[in-house]
Amino acid sequence: MHPLRLPIVALALSAAAAHAEPLAPEDAAKHVGEKATVCGTVAAAKYAAQTGGRPTFIDFGKPYPDTTFTALILGNDRPKFGTPEKSVPGKEVCVTGEIRLYNGKPEILLTDPKQLAVK
Repeated sequence: MHPLRLPIVALALSAAAAHAEPLAPEDAAKHVGEKATVCGTVAAAKYAAQTGGRPTFIDFGKPYPDTTFTALILGNDRPKFGTPEKSVPGKEVCVTGEIRLYNGKPEILLTDPKQLAVK
């Protein structure tokens, strides 16, 4: 392949992934390293104010430690999101970002409220 074509192909693949059908939380682990949208019911959400980094965990499928998938908001970004631990449990939610693994479980780090949509 011509060297100048590679960035164009990569860009096309990236755009295709960003517009793909939303994933179910149980399918997220199959897409680690990809930008995707994961939609499902929030089983639990917790603000860990006393933990380093003051994270907010939004668990899909089942509550921690049996969660299927987690959306994570770090303390520095939390003011942008309000109080999701109060507003999203039990609701259908979609989160968008790069899927990564943490302790063997898939998650997406949320840094911008546009990454979180409540249906």
